[in-house]
Amino acid sequence: MSFTPSKFFITSGHATSPVSDLNAFDLALLKAQISEQNLVAVSSVIPVGAEEVEVRELPMGAVTFCVLSQMRGRSGDSIASGIAYTFRKDGHGGYVAEGHLHGSGDSLKEELSRKMKEMSRIRGVEFGEIHYRIEELQVPQDEYGCCISALVFAEYRD
Repeated sequence: MSFTPSKFFITSGHATSPVSDLNAFDLALLKAQISEQNLVAVSSVIPVGAEEVEVRELPMGAVTFCVLSQMRGRSGDSIASGIAYTFRKDGHGGYVAEGHLHGSGDSLKEELSRKMKEMSRIRGVEFGEIHYRIEELQVPQDEYGCCISALVFAEYRD
């Protein structure tokens, strides 16, 4: 039995909480519209023929496969999370790189770019345009913060 994603969407969010980093994470998921799912992290392959769609509502409690990046921080921290994704030029699917750091979104974009170049090099394939979704946050005083970015698989084929 094959369980191959045919559609995916990209989403992200960031949030703060005076209570805990878990609550900031929960609110970031809510802002990204994926807080009501049971998220399962998967690795970084976009199947042949999978297409990007707009963010869509998924059933509450659904087991939802995604490539997820998250970064949590405390008072005064600069944090960023993000993903980069692309398709192979030969049409044989695509790849996703995720990353997170204490620092700026620009620094994270440079890191993600290096990761994608290495993925291309080790596979010996050319990538098309690389797309990025990066969230960054300067965590306010006396708060916890969280940034998330995700590629979420939304539909499957046999």
